[in-house]
Amino acid sequence: MRRLDRLPLLGCAALFVLGGCGDEGSHRTAGLVQERGTEAAASDEGAGPLVVFLGDSIASGLNLEAREASHALPQRELAEEGVPFRLINAGVSGDTSAGGLRRIDWLLKQDPDWVVIELGGNDGLRGVALDAIEANLRAIVARVQGAGARVLLLGMCLPANYGQDYITGFLALYERIAREAELPFVPCFLEGVGGVSELNQPDGIHPTAEGQRRLAEKLAPVLRELLTEER
Repeated sequence: MRRLDRLPLLGCAALFVLGGCGDEGSHRTAGLVQERGTEAAASDEGAGPLVVFLGDSIASGLNLEAREASHALPQRELAEEGVPFRLINAGVSGDTSAGGLRRIDWLLKQDPDWVVIELGGNDGLRGVALDAIEANLRAIVARVQGAGARVLLLGMCLPANYGQDYITGFLALYERIAREAELPFVPCFLEGVGGVSELNQPDGIHPTAEGQRRLAEKLAPVLRELLTEER
C-alpha cells in the first residue's frame, strides 16, 4: 500500500462525508458515452494514459460545470506540466459500491490505464453491511487489475453519529483493501472539505467549485507521481 497524500487519519471519523446523494438528472456534461444505463463523460483534452474516475456525485461534480470537477482541474494542470492524461468521468450521482461493480465491466471496454475508485460513501450512510461494501470494492479492484489496468483508491469517511464500531470498521476496510491489493491510496479524500459549510453547496453535502478545487489540490500531486512513474 502506498499512501501518497501523507494525510493523517486522525479526526477522520468525525468528518461528515456524503459520497453523492441527489438527483442524477441534475448534472449533465457534454460528450456522454452511454450503454445499458452506464454514463460517463469523456474528455479529449491532451494525450497520454486514459484515466477513468469511477465514483458518485463527488466525482461527477454535481451541479457544477464539468471543468470545475476535482479530476478535470488536475488534467489541465498536469497537461501544462507535460504530464497529460485522457479522462473519462464515470461519476454517477447516488452511486454505491454495488452500482460501481455493475458498471465496471463496460468501463473496462474503454481500455483504461488507471481507474480511480471513489465509492462507498453512500453505502456507509445507508448503513450497508461492511463486509458487503468491502466485497464490492474488492471485486471492482480485481476486475480492473484483471483487465491490466491499475487502481488508485480514494478512502471515504463517515459522520460521528454512525456509531464508533461502524465508523472504525468502515475506515479500516479501505486501509485493508489498499494494503492487501498493494494499491496507491488516499485516506479520507474529502477531509478538509466535507462538513465545511463554505466549501459546500446549500445542501451542505456537495462541494462548491472552491471545494472541488481543494480536492483537486490533494489529487493532483498523487496523479502526477503515478503518471510520471509510468513514463
